[in-house]
Amino acid sequence: MPKQTKIQEYLSQEELFARYRQAKDLSERGHWHIIWLLATPKTVKEVAAVTGFSPGWVREVARRYNASGPIRMEDKRKTLPGVKPLLTQELQNELDQAIQKSPPQGGQWNGPKVAKWIADKIGRKVCRQVGWAYLQKLDYTLQQPRPHHAKADPAAQIQFNKNCQSR
Repeated sequence: MPKQTKIQEYLSQEELFARYRQAKDLSERGHWHIIWLLATPKTVKEVAAVTGFSPGWVREVARRYNASGPIRMEDKRKTLPGVKPLLTQELQNELDQAIQKSPPQGGQWNGPKVAKWIADKIGRKVCRQVGWAYLQKLDYTLQQPRPHHAKADPAAQIQFNKNCQSR
């Protein structure tokens, strides 16, 4: 017979079931489901088959629960601070002001030019994708007129537009 994983009795089976059913977060709900099933006489393999998690993950959730109790069943990913932004709010405002004017190299602002601007400000190399991401973050779009065909007849275009507007 397979070895049964022992679950610490922080909560009764009824309380475990209630927590499983009341969990709003899917990750947390899955964790409570695993613990509730392990609290009933089920093996890790059976719980893995029922929940769809791997046996290794079922054991990991059981270890966390046994070590710290119900507090470890929360999904901690929502409380992680995330990565610190590359530019402070002041530098973002400065970049926003800078892209209102022509870039020092001439032409239009693009990812590599913004990356160079950022690199000059923060003192380290920045890839062009980061420059493009900041342009998108600031809602910058390339504004340039569509090219005219070399053989276009301006008089025919005016006539065409007049005919289209009268309909």
